[in-house]
Amino acid sequence: MNLQLDNKLFLVGGATSGLGKAITEQLIIEGAQVIAIARTESKLKELQKSSRKIEIVVGNLSEELVLDKILAQIGNRTLTGAVINSGGPPAMPVLDTRISDWDEAYKNVIRWKIALTQALLPKMMEQNYGRLLYIESVSVKQPVENLVLSNSMRLAIVGYVKTLSQEIGLSGVTLNILGPGYHATQRMENLFKKNSELKGTPEAEIRSTFAKQTATGKIGRPEDFASLAVWLLSPHSQYITGQTISVDGGLVKGTMG
Repeated sequence: MNLQLDNKLFLVGGATSGLGKAITEQLIIEGAQVIAIARTESKLKELQKSSRKIEIVVGNLSEELVLDKILAQIGNRTLTGAVINSGGPPAMPVLDTRISDWDEAYKNVIRWKIALTQALLPKMMEQNYGRLLYIESVSVKQPVENLVLSNSMRLAIVGYVKTLSQEIGLSGVTLNILGPGYHATQRMENLFKKNSELKGTPEAEIRSTFAKQTATGKIGRPEDFASLAVWLLSPHSQYITGQTISVDGGLVKGTMG
């Protein structure tokens, strides 16, 4: 299938690792131009070596100055879509959290996403086209153990995206959320390690336990996740908006998963 993304401009957050990197690489394969955003300049420059179609912006998406850098990088060009993605809050159980942890989680999970959306949306609505894709977590459908900050804060984005998609449904701009389950990323490795420490169980055993929770019995591949993400960023997804789609190998057991 031709996804009709040749020379279209996209923004991708968290572009140097995990799911963000996989989406960036798939967009490049489809002929798109990508503005890649991440915190580590050396990793961004290494990624940029793989294609002339990659531009870079260095910075933490939760910082307002980075938003200014992103908008300057886009300039007067037409932005076709954006992958709103960044790392999540630290793993911890409820009783280990402090109010300061919740304040920081709001800043890192909610605030910047709304600011970026509100900055990008007017021009997309003016051009009667746009694709906004938020990478959240399967935890918005089914809580993940020891991830209370993520379980709680990401649900706010679901409410925000659903509401906004209804308000601007006639604009030609779609907004959707992907909820990744257990994929082979550094984020998951950190979660395995945290659970290993809390339970006194070897990481390999923890990893096997997580895999067995899925219907497919395995941890997902970032490139498989990216294939759906890139399709949702394409014109073919015009009749899908306001949706939260789990990509989880059958981890969520509920009928609305």
